[in-house]
Amino acid sequence: MLTQPRTHSRVDAYIAHAAPFAQPILERLRADVHAACPEVEEAIKWSMPFFVHAGRNLAHMAAFKAHCAFGFELGRAVVDLGREAQAMGQFGRITSVADLPSSAELRKLVKKAVGLIDAGVPAPRAPKRSLAAPPAPATPPPDFANALNTAAAAKKTFAALPPGHRREYVEWINEAKREATRMRRITQAVAWLAEGKRRNWRYEAH
Repeated sequence: MLTQPRTHSRVDAYIAHAAPFAQPILERLRADVHAACPEVEEAIKWSMPFFVHAGRNLAHMAAFKAHCAFGFELGRAVVDLGREAQAMGQFGRITSVADLPSSAELRKLVKKAVGLIDAGVPAPRAPKRSLAAPPAPATPPPDFANALNTAAAAKKTFAALPPGHRREYVEWINEAKREATRMRRITQAVAWLAEGKRRNWRYEAH
């Protein structure tokens, strides 16, 4: 007996508001994940769709201006195509359905990821930075970038800031432990930037 996929209305809305080129990509990814893992659940975290299995993030997908991204939470333990440097996830910049693996291949990878989660394999930890390591990039994460794209003045201010000051905003947002806190910080950051303020403007001499 076929069961209805456990879809979420917020993911429906995310796909509906994505660019026309992105919608068939997101729909294909969504369909393959549900076909490979019927019990998977959907959620929106950090402003993008996530697929959740047994209480753990299984995979996520996102749509940008000119490409989409898809990735497994267990990363290279599931698949290593050497493309993570090009886009969020393991499949590089996805600009059309033709850039995706076949449904059979993708569903096989989803099942592999499910098996690893069921076996208790932990998510990879971010490597610790050594004292000599270069600082983290000042590039805004997708949800912050999306918010900046809706506020021209804030986006202009952010782009004009020196890398160190951009990094202060990015690190402040990324350090949030809860999604609600993260979204509040993004909203506050956009408001401050629209006023031409740096992250630590309160402590600057006037």
